[in-house]
Amino acid sequence: MKLYRNAGNIKSGLFILGIILVVLLLGYTQVLINELRKDNREVVRLYASFIANIVQDDNETNLNFIFENVIKKVKFPLIQTDTDDKPQLWKNLPKNIRTETERIRFMNLIDKNNPPISLIYRDESIGDITFGYLHYGDSSIVEKLKLWTYVILFLMGIFIFIGFLGFSFIRNNEKKHIWVGMARETAHQLGTPVSALMGWVDWLKDHPEKSNEILSEIELDLQRLEQISRRFSNMGSKPHFSEFDLSNKVEKIVEYLNKRLPSLGKKVELLNDIDSDIKIVGNGSLLAWAIENIIRNGIDAIEREDGQISISLKQASNIVKIQIHDNGIGIPKKDWKNIFRPGFSTKKTGWGLGLSLSTRIVEDIHNGSLSVASSSLKKGTIIQISL
Repeated sequence: MKLYRNAGNIKSGLFILGIILVVLLLGYTQVLINELRKDNREVVRLYASFIANIVQDDNETNLNFIFENVIKKVKFPLIQTDTDDKPQLWKNLPKNIRTETERIRFMNLIDKNNPPISLIYRDESIGDITFGYLHYGDSSIVEKLKLWTYVILFLMGIFIFIGFLGFSFIRNNEKKHIWVGMARETAHQLGTPVSALMGWVDWLKDHPEKSNEILSEIELDLQRLEQISRRFSNMGSKPHFSEFDLSNKVEKIVEYLNKRLPSLGKKVELLNDIDSDIKIVGNGSLLAWAIENIIRNGIDAIEREDGQISISLKQASNIVKIQIHDNGIGIPKKDWKNIFRPGFSTKKTGWGLGLSLSTRIVEDIHNGSLSVASSSLKKGTIIQISL
């Protein structure tokens, strides 16, 4: 129930986590872009230094050599201008830029991210003279990195959106499944005592003079109905723990089911292998429910005429072990854990709540363990509870 109460918090948490991931991604990408831009700027500074040195040598051939064999090998947009920012030479500009106006517009655009580097002629007699500028843009790697960032953000947005839809769908589906499953489990629990009471009513109609003989059995079935009500009440609140005789509790379950087996339409013999006077601290009503669910599942798994279920209760040191051994159809090894999950059932009319409720009672409430000790197809299964 806590999961459903906190569903809004889970959604908010997922949303906040998504925002954090986006911020971290953008921040890290920007760091990489700044590092690449810094490297590009160092390269352009180096080229500017080369050009300035060539100018100082007053050798136009060397200047052309630097531009043709060095600067033209760069992988990012580069424009050399005069002091009036009029483009003189350029490289790696987008193909759609053809006119001088377009080149100037593109130059102003790249200057926003990468300030131009001055071409400076140094002369000891007259000082430094700026004779032009190198304007440069982001390399193709930076552009791809920026584009890839937006692609990742888009994919993350789709993923988060699908995640929200999937979470809502699964949650609503589980709620529907639980409501229907609990209704069926309630009917399943009420089925045995109600069927027995209807049988007693029919018997009384035929034998009204013998009513005193079955009053104790009717009273037992009424107590059973009260117990079922108490079980469901305990599942919705913090259960009360007390010391009780587990041996006596299990014996009563076996005795009750043995008398009601004919009403379940099964020819199954329940065998009692219960050590006496084993006491534990826990909730007797809920543990009885868990044990009964396992026995009922064993009964449902039997398709043969000579069906048998052995209920064993033993204590070794501080561990109490309950084993329910049936000679039913068995459970495939791959489903040994699945059978305890809500919604999983191998029965055509099952809703997969009986054993999941037993798991909650044994493991969550009583800190015990519930597992398949062994199982063979067509030979049977042993379910073990350890407390």
